Amino acid sequence: MKVEIWSDYVCPFCYIGKRKFELALDRFAHKEEIEIVFRSFELDPGADPQSTTSTYSMLASKYGMSIEKAKETTAGVAEQAAAVGITFNFEKTVSTNTFDAHRVVHFAAQHGKDKELSERLFKGYFTEGHNIGNRVKLAALAAEVGLDAVAVAEMLETNQFSEAVRGEEEDGSKLGIRGVPFYVVDRKYAVSGAQSPEVFLDTLNKAWEEKHPAVIQVNEGDADVLCTDGYCAPDAPKS
Repeated sequence: MKVEIWSDYVCPFCYIGKRKFELALDRFAHKEEIEIVFRSFELDPGADPQSTTSTYSMLASKYGMSIEKAKETTAGVAEQAAAVGITFNFEKTVSTNTFDAHRVVHFAAQHGKDKELSERLFKGYFTEGHNIGNRVKLAALAAEVGLDAVAVAEMLETNQFSEAVRGEEEDGSKLGIRGVPFYVVDRKYAVSGAQSPEVFLDTLNKAWEEKHPAVIQVNEGDADVLCTDGYCAPDAPKS
């Protein structure tokens, strides 16, 4: 069973949703038979990868609020993150471009490290305050999960995986995805947003039951303990 997750690495609810989904997966009876694929989505494709603009300033400018109001708003999000064991340090984060980050995750997928790198990017950005739009920093974070930093740096100087990122973004758009996180199970079930672990678990169970319907097997001896055609007499003759 495949679960595709459209998300962005500067999206706080994507990180929170990731953790809630993992909590649900830990309770799912068929966890080992789930294939998880991270799909690309950019919240701000026009963002400057070398930006030094703080998250507070970005929010204040974008939504016409004060810096203090921006701090108050993000504090509430940080509390939600803390509830699932994640530390958010918004005072360290900057508004940045994530296109290259998504490209590096595609590179990591070829080496079986996409899951590890996705987690490292989220933590690097939200907890440690790294600018994940910076190519040098991206190569360093990739090296921490076992990838070759030089190979990553060389890849980033090319256009490799650009079409893959754009293709996933287009695919998401065709599916009607306008915000993230967005979870699609076998292209039949969808969960939008950082829902509770219970919602994720219920969706996984429904999708599994549809794909693996119960098989009913009747043993030969069962005829003695079954009522048929409205007749239940224990000594009824058997045909």
